[in-house]
Amino acid sequence: MEQGAVTRIRLPYGEHEAWLVTSFDGVRQVTTEAHLSRAAIVGRDYPRLTPEPIVSAESVNVLDPPHSTRLRRLAARAFTHASVERMKPAIERVAGGLLEKVAEHGPPVDLARHLSARLPGYTICELLNVPVADRTELLHRTQQMLAISPKAQPAAAAAKAHLRAYFTALVAERRTTPGEDLISRMTVPGPEDEEPLSDQEAAVLALTLILSGNDTATCQISNIVYTLLTRPGLWAHLLHHRDELAATLDELLRYLPFDKGVGIHRLALEDVEICGSRIRAGDYVHVSYLTADRDPAVFPHPDVLDPHRPARPHMTFGWGGHHCLATHLALA
Repeated sequence: MEQGAVTRIRLPYGEHEAWLVTSFDGVRQVTTEAHLSRAAIVGRDYPRLTPEPIVSAESVNVLDPPHSTRLRRLAARAFTHASVERMKPAIERVAGGLLEKVAEHGPPVDLARHLSARLPGYTICELLNVPVADRTELLHRTQQMLAISPKAQPAAAAAKAHLRAYFTALVAERRTTPGEDLISRMTVPGPEDEEPLSDQEAAVLALTLILSGNDTATCQISNIVYTLLTRPGLWAHLLHHRDELAATLDELLRYLPFDKGVGIHRLALEDVEICGSRIRAGDYVHVSYLTADRDPAVFPHPDVLDPHRPARPHMTFGWGGHHCLATHLALA
């Protein structure tokens, strides 16, 4: 950030250097620029932090408009505010059950193991209405797929194939006998002039949901609780002012880094100017949502956790065409 809004970086893996955009306005421009493509990175030895590429070609996260626009629009019907309100009883049931087990365990208790690592996966399984008998295996396979070390790649590939086949079969079943679960809502026919989601597309979206929710939500639950416990004054204040919880949570999400990486990068299809820097066609571009949320031009005294900070959009859930579809669900 001190070197400017746009800087050159070299990551541990990949053939090329890349640009890193760190300012709020710069990240906003990159995430809405049509000539910077995520889809174009597939199959390339792009600059990255992991030994092996972890980008999945069929994921909605690496699709460009208009293909991604259609998929997101159809999937978004399952994540409207009204839909999430209908899901709240199920979310509270899962969370309540885990908290009851925490209470039964008694102090001291490992919050990460007993709550943070379980709540996201258990909740998504509940909302997808995955049969209870399948959930342990499904979540085990999910953890296998998230492994990124070279030695873990065969198991990760096998887990991915298993999960895709599982969700494809589950989607086909829900088309025949729909319910109130997320899969059923995603596969409901849309407007007559719009092609509905195929079984494969709905299966990939379900898989993306269970993968995306696991890592980020698990880390943030632990980080948020730790932050509150190490600020006893703030904790005590919230206990007596529950009406301030939503605003405090929003500030915590801005303040706490949820990942050490730089997100999914993009490839410039044409020359583009970002914050006064010329990005050439063929260059790779990364953005840092984390530094954007600490941009002092947008968030005065950004390194201060201020629950009374005036509300304004932050980038914890992304920006532009790849803004998190399940934001309402994450905040529920």
